[in-house]
Amino acid sequence: MKKTKKKGLFKKFGAFLDKRIVTPITRLIVKIAKGFENSEKFIENWLSKQNTLLFISLIVAIIVFVVIDQKIIVFTNQTAEVLKDQTVDVTYNEEAYVIEGLPDTVDITLMGSRSDLFIAKQSTTSKVTVDLTGLKPGTHKVNVEYSQPLSSIEYSVNPSIATVNIYPKVSETKTLTTDILNQDNLDQTLVIDSVTPDTDQVVIKGTDDENAVNSLTKVATVKALVDVDNLTTQEEGTTTITDVPLKAYDKDGNILDVEIVPSKINVDVDISSPSKQVPIRVIPEGELGFGKAISSISMSESNVTVYGTKDALDELEYIPLRVDVTGLREDREYKLDLTKPKGIRSMSLTNVTLKFTLGESTDKDIENVNIDVRNLDDNYSVQGLSQDDIQVTVNVKGVNSVLSSLTAEDITAYIDLKDYGPGEYEIPVEVEGTDSRVQYVSMTKKVKIRIVEK
Repeated sequence: MKKTKKKGLFKKFGAFLDKRIVTPITRLIVKIAKGFENSEKFIENWLSKQNTLLFISLIVAIIVFVVIDQKIIVFTNQTAEVLKDQTVDVTYNEEAYVIEGLPDTVDITLMGSRSDLFIAKQSTTSKVTVDLTGLKPGTHKVNVEYSQPLSSIEYSVNPSIATVNIYPKVSETKTLTTDILNQDNLDQTLVIDSVTPDTDQVVIKGTDDENAVNSLTKVATVKALVDVDNLTTQEEGTTTITDVPLKAYDKDGNILDVEIVPSKINVDVDISSPSKQVPIRVIPEGELGFGKAISSISMSESNVTVYGTKDALDELEYIPLRVDVTGLREDREYKLDLTKPKGIRSMSLTNVTLKFTLGESTDKDIENVNIDVRNLDDNYSVQGLSQDDIQVTVNVKGVNSVLSSLTAEDITAYIDLKDYGPGEYEIPVEVEGTDSRVQYVSMTKKVKIRIVEK
């Protein structure tokens, strides 16, 4: 029974939709279609009339105006925008006072219509200001103000209030020093001999209050920062660098924000290209194969031109080339890189090819080799406690043709007394020789000496 009632209800609802909605819409569509069939000639005639295009243009213009007008309405809606890092202009007596605590920049939040915000952002008269006129030394809370030409714009400043410390300004004279920046960018064959600023005294201005962050009492040095990248030319001679900036530093190397007069100077940079030709000394390291010795060493180059500071060149006697020959039993060729000694900026050679020729090993003792002293303080003198402590016997090993001409004058035995003071000591003996093909061993490993004041 219930199913029959439900079926009747759905049937009535379907008949209602068919009568009231589906059938009327179908009739309307058919009528419109027939109307277009009959009006094709009418439309064609209408479009051929002269005023038709004028009417169409007017209608299109009205539609475009409405669309643009709607966009403007959207454009004028209220909105907000944040202007980041706006510079703060401060007004105060710069000759008499120093201020701390004022932010360098603030953020401005603007609120208004989109069109007004656009105009406000383009304005060149807008600025952030703090007026300290009339304030005396001490701590003050001041307002950070923002001025802009449109009264319809609302704004907020962050921070809007700043705590400012005002100090009396004092001055002090400081000796100027120089720092060279980017020295590695200088041509490797050149060195900077001297840097001469056009003044060696500057005036620093600020507060002498020890509680101030940038107090003059914290200034340890003032430096001229000479940048090699600012050289107009990299060649021997004197070059002037203009507008070299000055910086003040505390004892820990931190930059202090103090006024420096003058703030920039000119600097004369003297450049030279000192060089020296030195031999390459081959230093074999390790034990050769049993019964073997070096009979000859040949190199593609035996000398090298080095460039560096005058002090480094004066101390340099040769370029050491260390070669591991451990277990070597037959002739061998090497290609090795040269290492730049300390203070040497450039070398004419970066690598050499060398060849070891081996022969049968023999040895002999060379007696009465005097012991030299190295690195002893000039205020002291040294004495050997016995004859055996001032001379040693050195065992030399090599091929017979090399050893036959070797004498005591070709061998240096020495003790290193660096950092030793008065007293008696037992010091290791070191041995070296002029011929790299020979192995040198002192038969006396340590000697007893006495160091006394002169």
